[in-house]
Amino acid sequence: MADESQVQAIEDDPIEVRKAKRQAILEAGGNPYGHAFDYSHHAVQIEEGWSHLESGDSTEDAVAMCGRIIAKRVQGKVSFFTMRDTTGEIQLFCRINVLGEDAYAQMKDLDVGDWIGVWGTVMKTKRGQLSVAVERFELLSKSLRPLPEKFHGLADKEIRYRQRYVDLIANPEVRDAFVKRSKIVSAGRRYMEEQGFYEVETPFLHSIIGGANAKPFVTHFNALDRDYYLRIATELPLKRLLVGGFERVFEIGRQFRNEGMDPYHNPEFTTMEAYQAFTDLDGMKRLTQGFIQAAALAACGTLQVEYQGQTIELGGEWRSASMMELASEGAGEDVSFERTREELVEILERNGGHAEAAWGKGKLIAEIFEAVAEEKLVQPTFVCDHPLEVSPLAKKDPDNPEITQRFELFICGHEYANAFNELNDPIDQAERFHAQVAAKDMGDDEAMGFDADYIRALEYGMPPAGGVGIGIDRLVMLLTDSESIRDVLLFPHMREEA
Repeated sequence: MADESQVQAIEDDPIEVRKAKRQAILEAGGNPYGHAFDYSHHAVQIEEGWSHLESGDSTEDAVAMCGRIIAKRVQGKVSFFTMRDTTGEIQLFCRINVLGEDAYAQMKDLDVGDWIGVWGTVMKTKRGQLSVAVERFELLSKSLRPLPEKFHGLADKEIRYRQRYVDLIANPEVRDAFVKRSKIVSAGRRYMEEQGFYEVETPFLHSIIGGANAKPFVTHFNALDRDYYLRIATELPLKRLLVGGFERVFEIGRQFRNEGMDPYHNPEFTTMEAYQAFTDLDGMKRLTQGFIQAAALAACGTLQVEYQGQTIELGGEWRSASMMELASEGAGEDVSFERTREELVEILERNGGHAEAAWGKGKLIAEIFEAVAEEKLVQPTFVCDHPLEVSPLAKKDPDNPEITQRFELFICGHEYANAFNELNDPIDQAERFHAQVAAKDMGDDEAMGFDADYIRALEYGMPPAGGVGIGIDRLVMLLTDSESIRDVLLFPHMREEA
């Protein structure tokens, strides 16, 4: 009885059934995990080369193909399998009189999910299905876990994000977004190179927090016996290269900020940062627009894209407006440095914000803009003239020292790029670093440290320059119509699995 119970338990557990099949193959001297397979065609090539066949036509055109079984239908001495490769799907037509009884029995015993290689000839069934008539096959990898129920797809987002490998199998359209992501990055890289920029690589580990206001990830560098930080930006190393004589540099790479997660933020994300000597914000606007347009054409073939039900026009001339102008429009009253701090606090709080005691007028103006204007910026808009208080690395406006020469690009209510006329005065930069250190001492864990080596670099002289950072993940979201950043990250971070 115990033996019968054990057999029944195995038969009731699909994973155990598959493990038993694996063991049987091994005991028979076979290899359930195969080796390299020299294929001649992909599924899309069969469709392109033989779609002209009439229903019921056979050929002697030999092909070798490999892929994953995603469906099977056994009808006595004839069986039909659907096999998927990297380009699409093809039907396999299997007959006992062609394969022989032993091979046909082995073929029938294959499971959905198994990887196989087949040799055969191209044909079209009487029902008009383009197929490969299988003459022999080889098991390349035995699947021990069944695919999602009935292979109708996987809807549970928690499982989809955590087990992206299953998501890609069950929802083939997901792969399209990541193919587009590859095209976007490649097109952006080509565009930058065409503009005369050199791609460089800078360290992931920084001894001092710099380049942005953000909370870092901390790690311990054993060889130097001190704490280091995963980079929050590539800005300061790249600008050191301008000091050294590079005129145009860029880097596409990961940044790390130990902050919250939401549909538009992930602690690990990708940016393209670029710095160009002897240019300014106008040059950075042209560069940013050209980069995004090149990405759109590569991914979508058009400069008019749909995002979450809204049509976005990426062609033509993009609007430029000051932060105070847009904040005033959104609030319905004047928002500027002419107002008292108390008046700005009242405007912010009337519009649902909350003011911190340490905030000056500049920070309050930025908060009002965020509360009343950001989400209204659907079409591409360069938001310019940011307050000095929220822009510690940008040059002051010579006509108004309370604001800086900076823009952020907004599309669909979200930031896509951030650019400066880069600060190259070492005395001014040192003063701003000291202010950041003071803020850190008062409890601001996102404030930057004092980077003495960067000040030393500026003291050797950095030419006038423009710089820009573009968020690649958000750009991919826009060009793939994805509502969450997790939809464009192959392996988004998740809480521990229960």
